[in-house]
Amino acid sequence: MATRIFWVDAFTNRPFTGNPAAVCLLATPRPDTWLQHLAAELRCSETAFLLPDSDGFQLRWFTPTTEVDLCGHATLASAHVLWEVGLLPLDAPARFQTRSGLLTAEYRDGWITLDFPATPAQPIATPLALVAALGVEPRFVGQSCFDYLVELADEATVRTLAPAMEQVAALPVRGVIVTSRAEPGRDYDIVSRFFAPQLGIPEDPVTGSAHCCLGPFWSARLGRNTITAYQASPRGGLLRVQVTDSRVFLSGQAVTVLLGELLA
Repeated sequence: MATRIFWVDAFTNRPFTGNPAAVCLLATPRPDTWLQHLAAELRCSETAFLLPDSDGFQLRWFTPTTEVDLCGHATLASAHVLWEVGLLPLDAPARFQTRSGLLTAEYRDGWITLDFPATPAQPIATPLALVAALGVEPRFVGQSCFDYLVELADEATVRTLAPAMEQVAALPVRGVIVTSRAEPGRDYDIVSRFFAPQLGIPEDPVTGSAHCCLGPFWSARLGRNTITAYQASPRGGLLRVQVTDSRVFLSGQAVTVLLGELLA
């Protein structure tokens, strides 16, 4: 049986926006070296590999250079593919066994909701190397289990930020999330961008896992547990974020733009 692969734009309902992910449907396990070589060949920020098991699907995520522990947009893309091709009925949840434990997704009214662990940031003293890499003075700096979280003065500063990527890559974290409140009159509450040159991703278009940190941060500041977020990369993407004590529910849409069969 041929190995099917799908190119999906996640956290958007329009092709060529949001965050592209490749989703590979495996019938049998493949060696890690093969998985990494395919991810490097495709050059998506993440390639997701799905393998059926007794309780749903095993799910792994690879950037062009490494395997990662958590990825939101490629999980959303994976769930989208399972429902689109009929491997799951629309009223059945998708269940994924991952390096971050069991993750689930549900389809409701054209939106996919992911149930992810919250990864709140703890305040830290501002690292001088971080300020030098970003070239701006933060309002707040925290650190989650993955990333630095940096609050900036306003949306314009977030949108125009041009970090020194070599310096960002030298920081002792997976990546750097920058964020601010949205300008008045927007149809979203917050904006963000995410930089992870350490993973071979200078700027990620839309980052679900970053919102596992952004959700708790902004929920506390805005005084509510439901937030609409926009990731202001050149491609851009919209998320609905709901925060509980230990979980974050990330909702987005997805569209398939390419499908094919692997010959290797």
